[in-house]
Amino acid sequence: MENYYEVSNGEYLITTNPSLLSVDIIHHYLSEESYWAKHIPRVVVEKSITNSLCFGLYRQSEQIGFARLVTDKATFAYLADVFILEKYRGKGLSKWLIEVIQFHPELQGLRRWMLGTRDAHGLYAQFGWSEISEETRKIFMQRHFPDVYAVS
Repeated sequence: MENYYEVSNGEYLITTNPSLLSVDIIHHYLSEESYWAKHIPRVVVEKSITNSLCFGLYRQSEQIGFARLVTDKATFAYLADVFILEKYRGKGLSKWLIEVIQFHPELQGLRRWMLGTRDAHGLYAQFGWSEISEETRKIFMQRHFPDVYAVS
């Protein structure tokens, strides 16, 4: 039997149990509502979930949020695809989700966490995240294909 990381807060639950994830909700949000994964194919979402440590946020049995962590659980983690459905925003749930992720027992002692965001700097700054300094920026490189999901 697999052990999943679960934290509850009143009527809300965050769990890493992948069997509870709604790929329909996740795919819809990412492909239709997010700015970072517009038009992402469902098969890509499914593969990303399979190969990541995922956190589902639920109100009763309804999935209302999600975050995905690409990690080796030893040195590095990349936080991606974080969202709370619009009608549940403004309740502190995104803060709680980030807090729960960062306190996951298997993620303690990592040397580096990274993420990309256009609009949530304030949220992450509350949890010790900072923008990459100019000196650090010179160290990192990337291959980036921003239109990979573009519909032709």
